Amino acid sequence: MTDTQTLLAAYDAQLRGAPPTAVTHPPDGPLTRIAGPLRALVTAPRELGLRGSELDELIARQRDFFAARGEAVEWRMRGHDTPADLPDRLRAAGFAPGPQETVLAAVVAHTAVHRAEPPLPPGVTLRRVTDDADLLAVAALQSAVWGVDLSGLGGDLIARVAAAPRDTVVLVAEADGVLVSAGWLSVRPGTEFGTLLGGATLAGWRGRGIYRALVAARLVLAAAHGIPYLHVDASADSAPLLRGMGFRTLTKMTPYVWSP
Repeated sequence: MTDTQTLLAAYDAQLRGAPPTAVTHPPDGPLTRIAGPLRALVTAPRELGLRGSELDELIARQRDFFAARGEAVEWRMRGHDTPADLPDRLRAAGFAPGPQETVLAAVVAHTAVHRAEPPLPPGVTLRRVTDDADLLAVAALQSAVWGVDLSGLGGDLIARVAAAPRDTVVLVAEADGVLVSAGWLSVRPGTEFGTLLGGATLAGWRGRGIYRALVAARLVLAAAHGIPYLHVDASADSAPLLRGMGFRTLTKMTPYVWSP
């Protein structure tokens, strides 16, 4: 059996940098800067290796770099990152903490649902989408569910699917031709991980097993692709369901966001 600490070590070693297809900005010391459809991302190793004024200067440089570009930026901090005063220093530089998420991972071969997908509600079907119009509709669904403009996600998904269709697999749930839920599996080449992203369901369709079915379908895909591990950053609502499907809690993740 793969224990949780082994999974966490693999996560730290393999998922802290940018995916091969990502658009990146010049790095700054230990930090990786990644362009995103909503805002830029800053990610760091578990141990930054800086303290005091040196750390404050590093943080300020990220704020000032993206301020000069007129862009918002998100610094993703995990619960086991060091130094311990990093959150205080981020806040002092103007980064505001967002809702905390739970970082979970599953060993695909150890989850029962990768062998048998749970049933969908009557009248609901799943399908894989690759057409531009469908991917733009996925972005519109995400915007409706989260209440923010995520229209830029449509172009991002179109580019990903066109560049590497095997590495980004988008699934939607439909009822009478209406999109009610969507999520995708992102495979990071060169690692042992796939990542579950975008799991969102319209309010009137929640609590019917659609989210669970989308997760299970992507577990089946991961097993078919020979992916050992799946990772997801889950909301407070999703985390208990994922744990019930065989995912384990690795750590917490808090996004610290600076906006111009």
